[in-house]
Amino acid sequence: MTKQQANWSPYDNNGGSCVAIAGADYCVIAADTRMSTGYNILTRDYSKICKLADKCVMASSGFQADVRALQKQLAARHLIYQHQHNKQMSCPAMAQLLSNTLYYKRFFPYYSFNVLGGLDNEGKGCVFTYDAVGSYEKVGYSSQGSGSTLIMPFLDNQLKSPSPLLLPAQDAVTPLVEAEAIDLVKTVFASASERDIYTGDKLELVIINAAGIRREYMELRKD
Repeated sequence: MTKQQANWSPYDNNGGSCVAIAGADYCVIAADTRMSTGYNILTRDYSKICKLADKCVMASSGFQADVRALQKQLAARHLIYQHQHNKQMSCPAMAQLLSNTLYYKRFFPYYSFNVLGGLDNEGKGCVFTYDAVGSYEKVGYSSQGSGSTLIMPFLDNQLKSPSPLLLPAQDAVTPLVEAEAIDLVKTVFASASERDIYTGDKLELVIINAAGIRREYMELRKD
């Protein structure tokens, strides 16, 4: 008889997908609201998007307990920064802080896969994409989560950013206007929810531009 061994893991993967697209004067960050474990849906209305500063938003997939701990840590560090500097962090500064925070926990990582989006100091859209241990890159668009393998090829086909090896360095922002980017995000989520069982229920979009932050919602398939 084979010996049975009990396995326990401190991690879980609660699924879901996140997308961010940067434009010349806007940034669109989107995620679905389904939270699952295995074949069970825990809730159909869980927001994966967290506002970190007035012009900076993070969307996170992975283990939602670690995501919540990470959000609390970033909020505390940002509050200290505001008291010391009497201003809010810029989006590129927050991107570096998130990288440092993830790397600090590299031997027992936050099991979270993040995209950070917002406006930089010049008012241009910027997107930063991460792995679980803080390696990050500034890009024009990105996707994370269980549906990213379905979403990313579609975005590559539609947006195809210039190679980072080109000199002089090419601007990463996408050529789409805001309304086109929103429509594209809605399309990729409608497509991903057809094939990925962990993506669905509802789509939450956060649009950041010079006027501020606004949210939009779209229903996705429920099964």
